[in-house]
Amino acid sequence: MSIEVRPASRFEDVRAVLGPKSPGANVCWCLSYRIPSRLNSELRGPARGRYVAVLCRTEPPPGVLAYDGDEPVGWAAVAPRADTSFARSRTIPHVDDLPVWSLWCVRVRPGHRKQGISHVLIAGAVEFARVHGAPAIEAYPIDNGARTGAGGDGAKVDLTMAYAGIRKNFERAGFTHAADTSSVLAGHPRVVMRLDLR
Repeated sequence: MSIEVRPASRFEDVRAVLGPKSPGANVCWCLSYRIPSRLNSELRGPARGRYVAVLCRTEPPPGVLAYDGDEPVGWAAVAPRADTSFARSRTIPHVDDLPVWSLWCVRVRPGHRKQGISHVLIAGAVEFARVHGAPAIEAYPIDNGARTGAGGDGAKVDLTMAYAGIRKNFERAGFTHAADTSSVLAGHPRVVMRLDLR
């Protein structure tokens, strides 16, 4: 298996990973942290997909996709933090005033998990941010107690809430712990992990 990561500029491919099975269903589409909460609440059903279709035509596109051949098998949301709700978060602190990019969602399609695709997505998101001039990239993963090189997998994380990623996977990609947060997801604390790209 050879996985390639590309910018998420093809809406049909983004829909294959993030879209609902039923066209009218109301799913996240990875908009929750990208747009103001009021707009996020107002966009319902197909309107959410239409909003994402517009994002896919912008520069830079809203993230990256992992492909196994021509099949989209994973997604990572990455954008300048200033363009996300993390810019105004009360629970996830800013480490400094650097105009960092945020990587906040890593998703692998069912049937393709446990094959290392999330690691390839993280690396691809880092490269995407670097190419677009990011001085650093941050992620806000769950800290479930697992550490790179420490052995063990840590506490179990509910797959529906694993989109934020696990601290260990970001450590493996070269990120370092930058700050604790008061944010909790699926019963686990989230941490700020950062990778300097300068």
